[in-house]
Amino acid sequence: MEPSPALGSLETTRLVSPRDRGGAGGGLRLKSLFTDASEPFPEEPKPVEMPSHHCHRDPLPQPGLTPERLQAQRQLCAACAVCCVFMAGEVVGGYLAHSLAIMTDAAHLLADVGSMVGSLFSLWLSTRPATRTMTFGWHRSETLGALASVVSLWMVTGILLYLAFIRLLHSDYHIEGGAMLLTASIAVCANLLMAFVLHQAGPPHSHGSRGAEYAPLEEGSGEPLPLRNTSVRAAFVHVLGDLLQSFGVLAASILIYFKPQYKAADPISTFLFSICALGSTAPTLRDVLRVLMEGTPKNVGFEPVRDTLLSVPGVRATHELHLWSLTLTYHVASAHLAIDATADPEAVLAEATSQLHSRFGFSSSTLQVEQYQPEMAQCLRCREPPQS
Repeated sequence: MEPSPALGSLETTRLVSPRDRGGAGGGLRLKSLFTDASEPFPEEPKPVEMPSHHCHRDPLPQPGLTPERLQAQRQLCAACAVCCVFMAGEVVGGYLAHSLAIMTDAAHLLADVGSMVGSLFSLWLSTRPATRTMTFGWHRSETLGALASVVSLWMVTGILLYLAFIRLLHSDYHIEGGAMLLTASIAVCANLLMAFVLHQAGPPHSHGSRGAEYAPLEEGSGEPLPLRNTSVRAAFVHVLGDLLQSFGVLAASILIYFKPQYKAADPISTFLFSICALGSTAPTLRDVLRVLMEGTPKNVGFEPVRDTLLSVPGVRATHELHLWSLTLTYHVASAHLAIDATADPEAVLAEATSQLHSRFGFSSSTLQVEQYQPEMAQCLRCREPPQS
């Protein structure tokens, strides 16, 4: 160990060769030296600026729910509270009136409570970060929550349809017209209030890559459609079905109140408006199944996306183009881009990614750039999928 004159501050130790001292011989030995304070320390590596088309283009997602999902959470909580209060009132009123139609509406409210609680849970679950097992995160829990909501309503409605059919076969029941009329009136008010709370109308606005729904290019300039949360949409459809049934129950209660001999209006209204409730959930079920089956996003066409990628300078062909969604508003794309030998791969990648993001609102896109080969035209794997 060979110290140097004490000039400075910090002591470091390093391995040196005797050649550093001008001597001969081999082997390494430890050398201690006191660095001079005037000597600069090694500079730390500076952060590298990422290209604009890289995945770091967007800011890091903030923890917790986005503003849109926070709004959905507030809507669902308010509607759930209203639903619980009036559901309890309908159960008591339906029991006192001996009305299957009122109990049917209460059962639908119970299904709504369950679906909204499930939706709230799925909203919380979707805030969990991505992991090595769940690489996309938990966004699809929103879609699963909407599916559970629709299925639960269909199950309850099926049971009530069976009970209504039994009442039509056997007339051994009595309806209290006054209690039924009062309860049905309250039910209409409750459903109107919940529909107002869950309504998501608003002017079109964009939220970047985190949830705007975009129309196909052939239908417009790519302006985003109004943002809608899947869970709130499913709950709103449920409430519309219940509201329609509540009006039917109210009409039946008025008829039974003034004409008790027409008590068959109770099971008939249950039968008719339960079928309407099933039909009202069909569009939501179709959209949810489209997402779960990895279908092309509803408002994005395969041909417009393909043509947009082919319009990027240097791109000769595209293949392995896949479009799908994690939710109704979280779209994902992947594709291979075959480019000319003279094209700049980085420029092509930047332009293609920018087009997918700005024109169609894809939240995530994975593009592979490769040189174009003439034999790609005859390759079976490079052919476009047929029309469905």
